Amino acid sequence: MLGVAEYRREAVIRRRVRGMWWLAVIGPGMMVMLADTDGGSVITAAQSGAQWGYSLLLPQILLIPILFGIQEVTVRLGVLTHQGQGALIREHFGFGWAAVSAAALFMTCFGALVTEFSGIAGVGELFGIPRLLTVGAAVTLLLFVVLSGSYRRAEHVGIALGLFELLFIPAALLVHTHGASLVQGMWNMPLANHRYMFLLAANVGAVIMPWMIFFQQSAVIDKGLRRVDLVMSRWDTLLGSIVTQIVMGAVVVATAATFARGGTHAALTSIGSIAHALAPFLGWDGARLLFGLGMVGASFVAALVVSLAGAGG
Repeated sequence: MLGVAEYRREAVIRRRVRGMWWLAVIGPGMMVMLADTDGGSVITAAQSGAQWGYSLLLPQILLIPILFGIQEVTVRLGVLTHQGQGALIREHFGFGWAAVSAAALFMTCFGALVTEFSGIAGVGELFGIPRLLTVGAAVTLLLFVVLSGSYRRAEHVGIALGLFELLFIPAALLVHTHGASLVQGMWNMPLANHRYMFLLAANVGAVIMPWMIFFQQSAVIDKGLRRVDLVMSRWDTLLGSIVTQIVMGAVVVATAATFARGGTHAALTSIGSIAHALAPFLGWDGARLLFGLGMVGASFVAALVVSLAGAGG
């Protein structure tokens, strides 16, 4: 029989071991989900709040289980087969379909990279930095991380920068959203309106992207995860799914509250227009700092994940 002191000591050791295991496993799910809230997704969420108030907030919540379900399948495929998405398609459906999927992946990755670097350039302009300088610095850092050949380094850099997206949350809180209006508005979804449905489809498309599937399946293989790590990997993916949709919801809330209180009604099609819309309530420095850093984090982690997905697809 173990004494009380020995039992407590063993319990502490078990908790530490579980904690180290958790830290060793998490990463791919959180990183791919932070990348999911990329520059294009942020602008889509901002337009959603500006045009339809809080009525597109509930869909952000409902997309959590859908997003988790899709990415969880990729985790199981990677852990159990130790093959990437492209290799599995080639094995089970032949070279033709593998070539089609590779071509589709290349086109989506190219389009995503253009979007992400445009977002970073737009943030630089908020601070008076030339586009060539901001994009050049981002490309240099991206090439350094990707060409280093270290997945762990890429994961650490991606998550560290991606967490800047959380600055969208205080931005939403600082515009002083009226709670009753938020609750009432989020249940008011005009599904019969085709313009609303068009923007709803854009939000769904902004959440589910093919390069996410290719990246996470390759990432769990690169990290050496095994069947025993599957449960922790699922929790990693679930936590990331919740975080990314909270960030999307925060952008919707920030712009919806701003427009509801008489903010500018210019079309939110650029980083500058969104920052200017938030400026009356956050101050110009607060708007460009919170929104700008959040956008840089979102765009860079997405560019990193897209690059790795294209390389490993």
